[in-house]
Amino acid sequence: MTNVTPPWAYTLQLPRDPRAPGVARTTLRAVLDSHGLAELADSAELLTSELVTNAYLHSLGTYTLRLREMAPGRLRVSVWDTNPEIPAPFRDQRVPLAVPDTDETGRGLFLVGACAERWGAYELGDGMGGGAGKLLWAECGRSTWATR
Repeated sequence: MTNVTPPWAYTLQLPRDPRAPGVARTTLRAVLDSHGLAELADSAELLTSELVTNAYLHSLGTYTLRLREMAPGRLRVSVWDTNPEIPAPFRDQRVPLAVPDTDETGRGLFLVGACAERWGAYELGDGMGGGAGKLLWAECGRSTWATR
């Protein structure tokens, strides 16, 4: 295994395709394996899957996944899409994470908030994909599951 000094980053542009979340998960596992971070795969895969699925469901164009090691053993998963609306769980993190029983969708981003060590969102003017939109991100690390 070749060591790459953090922070390393990988960016994957995804088409608006229902197979894109699966491609994103496969790519994530390959990146984590190649950097000796396979123990992050389960939590990082959940974060990636939910953020990419949100982009697929709520934007009309392509979207971009970025995987970045923030520090040794700490991963940030970011997804940029063309929809500028920041979803409720990411708008105000002071609000308790809960989904009304009557809601039929929307639980995925609440899972992100419950499983990530940190998460957030940015409205973007000219985003990673060359247009306006938003960036949702979440972080996990080696310590995320060690303490649970």
